[in-house]
Amino acid sequence: MRQGRRYVKLWLLMLTAVIVGTIGSGFYRGISASDEETYKGLKIFADVIELVEKNYVDTVDTEDLIHKAIQGMVSSLDPHSQLLPPEAFEELQIDTRGEFGGIGIVITMQKGVLTVISPIEGTPAYEAGIDAGDIIIKVDGESTKDMMLWEAVKKMRGPKGESVTITIVREGITKPMDYELVRDIIPIESVRSIALKPGYGYIRVTNFQENTADDIRTALDTLGSGEVPLKGVILDLRDNPGGLLNQAVEVSDIFLDKGEIVSIKGRLRRHTKIFSATPDGRKNNFPVVVLINGGSASASEIVAGALQDQKRGMVLGTQSFGKGSVQTVETLRDGYGLKMTIARYYTPSGRSIQAQGIAPDIEVRHRYIDEEEFTDEESLLKEKDLTNHLEAETLETLDDGEPEEGESEIQKEKKDSSKDQNRRRRTQNRYGPLDTEGLKTDNQVMRALSILVSYDIFKGLNS
Repeated sequence: MRQGRRYVKLWLLMLTAVIVGTIGSGFYRGISASDEETYKGLKIFADVIELVEKNYVDTVDTEDLIHKAIQGMVSSLDPHSQLLPPEAFEELQIDTRGEFGGIGIVITMQKGVLTVISPIEGTPAYEAGIDAGDIIIKVDGESTKDMMLWEAVKKMRGPKGESVTITIVREGITKPMDYELVRDIIPIESVRSIALKPGYGYIRVTNFQENTADDIRTALDTLGSGEVPLKGVILDLRDNPGGLLNQAVEVSDIFLDKGEIVSIKGRLRRHTKIFSATPDGRKNNFPVVVLINGGSASASEIVAGALQDQKRGMVLGTQSFGKGSVQTVETLRDGYGLKMTIARYYTPSGRSIQAQGIAPDIEVRHRYIDEEEFTDEESLLKEKDLTNHLEAETLETLDDGEPEEGESEIQKEKKDSSKDQNRRRRTQNRYGPLDTEGLKTDNQVMRALSILVSYDIFKGLNS
């Protein structure tokens, strides 16, 4: 038991080191000022671990218990702070890079099963015929039941040239099918663009990673290289969950020559900063319409808020997610990482969008022109719905609407089927190839284009 106690003490020292090392000297001074309370709490923690080790009905893994205790401590702060195991920390780092080795599919956990959202064009999965909606039941013979999403992702990623076998079930096919796929380098393409008509460009940004700003500059150069000069751009940030803060600032700076972009304010002086635009010699004086929806969060909201407050772009769509906090990731020992909220951010006018979101200048609910149903955003979680979410300086109460009554089961099934089809179509459009015909069925894109064209017409009348 002496050895077990030494093990517990070692972990307690590690726990203390994690807390002091990542929060900083201010926290250390706090411990000095209240030693008795702090160490009383640590002693209770040690007592509980020892009692559980000795008396719990089943043998316990002490290391796992302590990891969960740290995770519980951190996650109780807010929904975006967490302890990252080595595998999850590695995946987070990969997601902000420009490429990785894998098979090229976007997946999610849908109703407890691993489901393909969309294959990425030109990748091994795409070439093999993997379809949106396919359910992956095995990876290299191992069942995906009860598998965490990041675990499944890690099993399918790997070095170029190595193979992985996935077993899928597909609607309309009676037996599971095995696909042996050879991994390749998969580019993480965060920016795609296309000309909707001469002089009018469309740029879609799916997330903010290391090369996003450079890719947008390239897209603008390409769109502006035609015979007709660039007269307007639609910047589509719908369903963009965010990403790197520095890329959100840099993307905003592409469209702004001066003024504030965003400010972040934390408890510590080093976590408080104002980011301002700087002129770079590019003549990006064309009008911009920014598209947002309930899936636009964090870095997306920084860009939308900056362009809106600086009167540089018109924001169209529906209320954004409302994540107005900044996280940093600290590297811990043994490959672990600590993701922790360090500041709130504010738009140039001083707005905190935390738990509120960006309100569009023109509210337009989304639907495809060839469909009757609007996209269902009411069921999407927002920041204000998350447990332990941080409060804004002033939090407005938003009306979630009244539930519909009197629907028959047939009507409900028909509506649910239509919503699922709409959701799949949005996701496929997000990750699939861009084409003008597909964008012409999107009512928000077409509304944005008509605004840009109208602006150019009126500008011509006044000149």
